Amino acid sequence: MSHEAAAEGTPGIASYIDHTLLKPEASEAEILKVCAEAAEYHFKSVCVNPVWVKTVKTALKGSGVLTCSVVGFPLGATPSDVKAFEARGAVLDGAEEVDMVINIAAARANDKGSLVDDIAAVAEAVHEGGAILKVIIETAMLSDEQKVLACEAAVAAGADFVKTSTGFNGGGATAADVALMRRTVGPDLGVKASGGVRSLADAQAMIAAGATRIGASSGIAIVTGEQGSSAY
Repeated sequence: MSHEAAAEGTPGIASYIDHTLLKPEASEAEILKVCAEAAEYHFKSVCVNPVWVKTVKTALKGSGVLTCSVVGFPLGATPSDVKAFEARGAVLDGAEEVDMVINIAAARANDKGSLVDDIAAVAEAVHEGGAILKVIIETAMLSDEQKVLACEAAVAAGADFVKTSTGFNGGGATAADVALMRRTVGPDLGVKASGGVRSLADAQAMIAAGATRIGASSGIAIVTGEQGSSAY
């Protein structure tokens, strides 16, 4: 089956996918390969660590694929002003989307005020540059009540999306978590499912639960109806 036929066989699914390579050891050649794949399959974005943003932005020029980067990744245990500085730099380098990790300890302590402050600092930096902000709440480390709290904080802080997971700290996305997040944020915010989404069936389940974006390194497997193996 050709790549074009594969994409046509799953109408629209590619437009949900942030084609992701966040391994710290990723080489420039691997990053460029992901960019070429994203352009070929018409994925929504390529998501990489901040050091690769300029490379990705250049490689994707004219493709229609967005450049996405991460902030405070993967632990979220960085001061808010440092996250904001990192986000501003990523946007200046060309990132059109930024995925930040919350202060997970604050969520587990039910400290909504700290969460709002943390997210708002990054949201301001991202929005100043005309980019959008996705907020990773790391569902595997939170109770349902804490997931709701974190999502409410993201809404209050002006985020554009909430996102399930980094893919680096335990479990990934579940349909139940996506549905809970969607109920919490309402119809207007994006919900991104990431971590362990490896097949078309996985992606379809997340979309049915309310996801509007899929973060995956198995994007090609998803659009071709095969099975990926990556944890992200």
